[in-house]
Amino acid sequence: MNKDLFVELQNIISQARTGAVRSINSWQVAANYLIGQRLVEHEQEGLQRAKYGEETLVSLSSQLTDEFGKGFSATNLELMRKFYKVYSQSNELEAFEIPQTLSEEFVLSKKQLGVTTKLATVFPLSWSHYVCLMSLSDSRTRSFYALESASESWSLRELKRQIDSALFERLALSTDKDDVKTLAEKGQLLTLPTDAVKEPYILEFLGLDEKAKYSESDLEAAIIDKIEHFLLELGKGFLFEARQKRFTFDEQHFYVDLVFYNRLLKCYVLIDLKIGKLKHQDLGQMQMYVNYFDRFVKLEEEMPTIGIILCQNKSDSLIEITLPKNSNIHASKYQLYLPSKKELQKQLQQAEQDWENSHD
Repeated sequence: MNKDLFVELQNIISQARTGAVRSINSWQVAANYLIGQRLVEHEQEGLQRAKYGEETLVSLSSQLTDEFGKGFSATNLELMRKFYKVYSQSNELEAFEIPQTLSEEFVLSKKQLGVTTKLATVFPLSWSHYVCLMSLSDSRTRSFYALESASESWSLRELKRQIDSALFERLALSTDKDDVKTLAEKGQLLTLPTDAVKEPYILEFLGLDEKAKYSESDLEAAIIDKIEHFLLELGKGFLFEARQKRFTFDEQHFYVDLVFYNRLLKCYVLIDLKIGKLKHQDLGQMQMYVNYFDRFVKLEEEMPTIGIILCQNKSDSLIEITLPKNSNIHASKYQLYLPSKKELQKQLQQAEQDWENSHD
């Protein structure tokens, strides 16, 4: 019984390794998907159903390891089964018309190579990325992180950090609830100034103690020291231009803490750092910075400047009464620790429920 199954899996792996010269990661993932599909089909055929799990996987693991080397432990084969079950109903696979079952005749035919090629285009990430993504039970969240990992070339370490910092939940809480579905299906799209703002920003990589006393210059210095991490936290398209950018008018000097340019939005993004509670004077100061850049710095073809004030505490009512409607000034909280994902997920669920109730 295991001999025929072994031959089928042997064929899948051999063809995948032939195509590995073109894209080793994608072909490996495609092969793992097909292995998982065949394992699930074999299980559903009812052959030795009671002993299928551990006994069959251990036996196959031994044979495949002897033939192909590392990567085919019983644990990894079990992950391949799970991978197929998780992704077999995805929209991407439906679009590519991947067969729902693999007959022995099909597996051993030349058509198999074509299917593997199609799958390799559907799964652009490494196997380690997909193992990490399978830990997410919510399909929307899983889809979002897969899209962002591919488009932003996240390493496995960066993917894990973004998941741990609940990036999806924070972006979902920062956007209109009509756009949450788009966030899951297309990733983060920057089309409006508000798309570039998160709530909150997580700055745990700065290494500053949440309870320690520190100044705005300490925070600024820590950000500059970890500028690569800070750019990743800001999001897509951000380029760093200057720290303490000086401009002068009426014989007075003014300094913007951090100046960035977003190549996707085609505009300047000014960031002012505030320790403690946001004051109305802080909003007025940022409005002046933004006005100056709009009138004297930005080019005619560029979009209006965005101002972001990072603060520890803020009052939404103060912001609303101080700033005009549709202002390009935004205040966002920052945190020096990773919040509870459960807490953020609970907030997101509550926000979605409130939105649904308001549209009944």
